[in-house]
Amino acid sequence: MTVLPVGRHGLLVELPTSAAAEALHAELLRRRAAGTLPPVREIVPGARTVLLDGLTEPARLAAELPHWHVPPPERAEESAVRVPVRYDGPDLADVAALWGVSVEEAVRVHADTAYRVAFCGFAPGFGYLTGLDERHHVPRRDSPRTRVPAGAVGLAGAYAGVYPRPSPGGWQLIGTAVDTVLWDPDREPAALLSPGTRVRFVPVEG
Repeated sequence: MTVLPVGRHGLLVELPTSAAAEALHAELLRRRAAGTLPPVREIVPGARTVLLDGLTEPARLAAELPHWHVPPPERAEESAVRVPVRYDGPDLADVAALWGVSVEEAVRVHADTAYRVAFCGFAPGFGYLTGLDERHHVPRRDSPRTRVPAGAVGLAGAYAGVYPRPSPGGWQLIGTAVDTVLWDPDREPAALLSPGTRVRFVPVEG
């Protein structure tokens, strides 16, 4: 664990793995809820980092953090967000080939996996979903697309995700989310997915 100052009231904690970042994020939230964490305005997880902003005593917390016992996060059995997917992505056959399975089996693997939002970023409402076995990790495309449509379901590295709005992107596209709004500024909360949310993909006919 490496703790770095960010401005006058922030800390950036660098962790060795994404699992360690997820565990620290969960522990920070637990301690804040219990009233044992110094006042902090924002706790923002990343792939291997956790950012704390608005601290009143950043130096004190920076000294304490490396000595914390951080247990693995508890896996609450809250209901999963179900995302209907039409498996019609242009890269589906390529992903199946990378996995060494048929297209039908690739769909089954993707839909049978239980996902969890590790962190959010890239665009408002975009959640980086973990859960795929290492053997199902895939590289980004060699040539990113200049425009990926909203609702595109993609894979890249260890993550799965759904594009909340049209944007450039280099993920392997395997399907389209149906009737799912990832980001709506008029909704509370605006983001459908947040760190820790469980997600399941449900195949639908095209």
